[in-house]
Amino acid sequence: MPKEADHNEGGGNDQGSNEETTEETSRKRERENIACGQTPPASVVKFVSVEQLMHTAKGVSNMTLAHEIMVNQAFQVKPAAPPEGSLEQRLKEVMHKAFWDTLEEQLKEDPPSYTHAIKLLAEIKEILLSLFLPNHGRLRARIEEVLDLPLIQQQAENGALDISKLSQFVIGMMGSLCAPCRDEDINKLKEITDIVPLFKAIFSVLDMMKYDMANFALSSIRPHLMQQSVEYERGKFQEFLEKQPNALDYTEKWLEDTVKHLREAEQDGSRASSSSNPPSLLPVNVHNQAYLRLLRWDHATDAFPETVLMDQARFQEMQQKADQLVLLSSVLLIVYTTTGEAISGLPGLMDTLKTAVNVMIADMHKPSFSAQEALASIGEKMCVELSQCLSQHGYSPFSADRKSILKGQISATIQPDNTVRKLMDSRVQTYLLASLESSQQKTPLHLPGGLAPVSKEMKELAVQFSCLVNFNKLVFSPFYQKILQNILTPSMET
Repeated sequence: MPKEADHNEGGGNDQGSNEETTEETSRKRERENIACGQTPPASVVKFVSVEQLMHTAKGVSNMTLAHEIMVNQAFQVKPAAPPEGSLEQRLKEVMHKAFWDTLEEQLKEDPPSYTHAIKLLAEIKEILLSLFLPNHGRLRARIEEVLDLPLIQQQAENGALDISKLSQFVIGMMGSLCAPCRDEDINKLKEITDIVPLFKAIFSVLDMMKYDMANFALSSIRPHLMQQSVEYERGKFQEFLEKQPNALDYTEKWLEDTVKHLREAEQDGSRASSSSNPPSLLPVNVHNQAYLRLLRWDHATDAFPETVLMDQARFQEMQQKADQLVLLSSVLLIVYTTTGEAISGLPGLMDTLKTAVNVMIADMHKPSFSAQEALASIGEKMCVELSQCLSQHGYSPFSADRKSILKGQISATIQPDNTVRKLMDSRVQTYLLASLESSQQKTPLHLPGGLAPVSKEMKELAVQFSCLVNFNKLVFSPFYQKILQNILTPSMET
């Protein structure tokens, strides 16, 4: 959308006009690219100074932020708002009201006093200058020329200050610098005529523009941060490991337990039919299986491995999402298996059933959630929806016996060893494991049977899971290799 950076004041030569056109074109391209937009207690092994603690805390904080930027593709800088109803919020509101009331009183004086207004113009000038990119030299000069604070002060003292004209200049400059998604906000500013509400609105939009620019910069540098972030996190952990030699104990146990489980699977596979295909004890397979175990973790009783500690909440969230998808796909599989071909392919039915089940299991990981009651309600809801659908499409009514069978099978999924639930859990785990293997081999993922209704959610979860795991592997691979070598070497020798 075309923008004008400056209001034409006075004449200008052709060279200046060409420079402005070039700069404006460059600025438009830049604007189009701008997108709108958790450690466990450890035993103390020695006394440390306050300075050491502060230095360590700063390092951990920086590492946590860098890690968040790398593993969370949706990460954005957002304004920090005080809690609703808090003392901080009330104080902020009182102070802001007092400031704007004072500004309004000053402007109503005869003659008007511009003390507060000039302070606001100084802040606006500073914010605008901070939004410029290095190639915006001419625009910087224009800002300095029009928002010349000493000159503005003189004009105010001599009664010659046109605050409305300066406001319109500011709005025009904001329109040149803002992201396209802010165009509507800029247009609304042009409709405000009263100075105080206008200044309020200008600062509100400028705040959003600052975060737009910060997030644009963040998205631009993220691809270049990968190697630096990997080396940074690895170096920080190495420093921590040198001070805490036992800082990998839980990681070692995590990998040792994984090897133990895989060896047991190999033994079971050797006793089973030839169709069994137990995982190999190759380091890469051990590692992938170890990460998969994090999606079955008992966070209440088992200590989380140190190398994935920063992402414990993230893994727990993915675990809960996987559990929800298992239950959702189990219910839908039961519905379609029990009802038969009559509902197969009916438009919109799957989405209707899926939405209804999702609503009823949304809180399944909260302490107040009653699985028994929820599944009973789901059974009733499925029967109602199926009866209506069959009737609308001219099929035989959903009999009482079939309703009873459907409700019973859905309620039975509350049991962890329920056949359907175990089947879908296995397929979800298989798909997530395949996402790790495919990211290494660049092969397309095959969606196991029964997961088609939740394919979108499964793909999103797989991408999130594999991205997080792959980044963790890059950071901690030297530590993992050493641990796995110590664990696997004896078995290889035998």
